[in-house]
Amino acid sequence: MELRTLRYFVAVAEELHFGRAAARLHMSQPPLSRAVKRLENDIGAALFDRSPAGVTLTPVGTVLLDEARDLLDRADRAGVRVAVAAGRAVLTVGILGDSGDPAAARLARAYRERHPHVEVRIRDTDLTDPTCALHAGTVDVALTRGPFDATGLTTRQLRADPVGALLRADDPLAGQDRLTLAELAGRPWFRFPEGTDARWQTYWQGGQPREGPVVRAVQECRQAVLWNGTVGMTLLDHDPGQGLTVVPVADMPPSPVVAAWKAGDGNPLVRSFVRAAVAAYRE
Repeated sequence: MELRTLRYFVAVAEELHFGRAAARLHMSQPPLSRAVKRLENDIGAALFDRSPAGVTLTPVGTVLLDEARDLLDRADRAGVRVAVAAGRAVLTVGILGDSGDPAAARLARAYRERHPHVEVRIRDTDLTDPTCALHAGTVDVALTRGPFDATGLTTRQLRADPVGALLRADDPLAGQDRLTLAELAGRPWFRFPEGTDARWQTYWQGGQPREGPVVRAVQECRQAVLWNGTVGMTLLDHDPGQGLTVVPVADMPPSPVVAAWKAGDGNPLVRSFVRAAVAAYRE
């Protein structure tokens, strides 16, 4: 079995959909389907039960998924050890905004325990670039949030967090159990500078253009609300700080936490980081 074919199989097994797996792998669906079919022929058993809605793993596929993940993990570990021996064991990680997420701390601990000789360099970025300078090539992998234009990038969703309206504690809407975007219409919202990724800007503006102060960092968002009564979206479980509150917004989709890296990047340091991230956020 080729490692590349096993990576294809794992992508389909995790997405449970050939189309989504192909998009994740940055390839078209027909060659992916052919590769999985060849793997099934080599094994002599079906790995997936197929239906128009997607696929499910067969008992054989479930066994292979565990084995494939283990093989790929060992291959990545070997690649990391070679990088260490060659003096190339440096991984630059971009982190968006607030890096105080407990899952990020678990990830740091797990990656350090797995690869104690890898130097990890962290680059904090503000809210104007959700790709954390991936396109600029100054980081190897990003721990960030979507949605954003992922052209040329590969992403893995790690979690999805509910969001709410960040309001001043004395705001007339602050006492409600739940809000809708319609109830926030006509209010000033904080927004990001011109040139910010359009999908990112649209999401945090509740799906439509807004007027209000331009901000670049989490603390600027909070201060805009505190001083000017501005409205904006924030994570529901974040402590907003004194004088502020967060009210759930029923018609806002959750904010996905993602790992992102350059499409086609075969760096074992990156692959191992993503595997550790998936495990850390699953906990």
